[in-house]
Amino acid sequence: MSDPRATKSPRTIRSFLFAPANHPRKVEKVFGAGADAVILDLEDACAVADKVASRATVVAALQAPRASLGYVRINATDTIWCLRDLDAVIGPWLDGIVLPKVERTEELFLIDWLMAEFERERGLPVGGIDLMPIIETGKGIHALDAIIASGTRMRRLSFGAGDFTRDMGMKWSADEPELAHARGALVLASRVGGLEPPIDTVHIDLADTASFTHSVATGVKFGFQGKLLIHPQQVEPTNRAFIPSEKEVSRAAKIIAAFDAAEDSGSASIQVDGYFIDYPIVEKARAVLAQAQRE
Repeated sequence: MSDPRATKSPRTIRSFLFAPANHPRKVEKVFGAGADAVILDLEDACAVADKVASRATVVAALQAPRASLGYVRINATDTIWCLRDLDAVIGPWLDGIVLPKVERTEELFLIDWLMAEFERERGLPVGGIDLMPIIETGKGIHALDAIIASGTRMRRLSFGAGDFTRDMGMKWSADEPELAHARGALVLASRVGGLEPPIDTVHIDLADTASFTHSVATGVKFGFQGKLLIHPQQVEPTNRAFIPSEKEVSRAAKIIAAFDAAEDSGSASIQVDGYFIDYPIVEKARAVLAQAQRE
């Protein structure tokens, strides 16, 4: 089984915007919202009666000219729709599959194998289509190390707090402290396992912009690379938050310049604006500049 994790994305994916696959007008408009990637949803946002017919809507949208990456969230492996979802949507127009409610490595093995068979059948590079699991249960969090060690084409994980809090019997609050352990576990396991930083959960209260802003900022602090989104109005503030600001870039450049000058004089620890600076802080500043240049 191939391991395309060695081929990293050339830039971070800050925003994954969902659109229900059974709403053709929303599907048509979603690629113009400015998200780095769009997820056309055949699962939770798609009515049961529309799941089969919506596959054609998805393919037509992905075949049209678009600026964003195009992903499809298929139905879970324990449903009657999963196999035919894959069969219908895999083609040269597809950038990635989003697999919901992953709890076991066997689910990833199965989907990776099926994707590879469809890729071979259709003359596509095996492993070229991304596979992004959503971790959204207690079992999924508990199995993170095994899931990441599965050796599949998976490049990054994503987090779904809606199902996670339901599964765990938690109250999903505005400031989200109950998500801290799961967020930390996802970021840590991804780092140890050699994956890209994960994608943070959606925020569902569209009327509460303050809590959305807090949620985005929390994802940035924890080390996620981007966020799942459910409305176009969430795209711009998310894209802005997940790249270094002008202030952060300026400060990073100042730290590096001051440290380089000090190092030339034989010092490897200095103060800049009252903050202690040594090699780890300088390396972090260099990472800020590198990220800004990628974007």
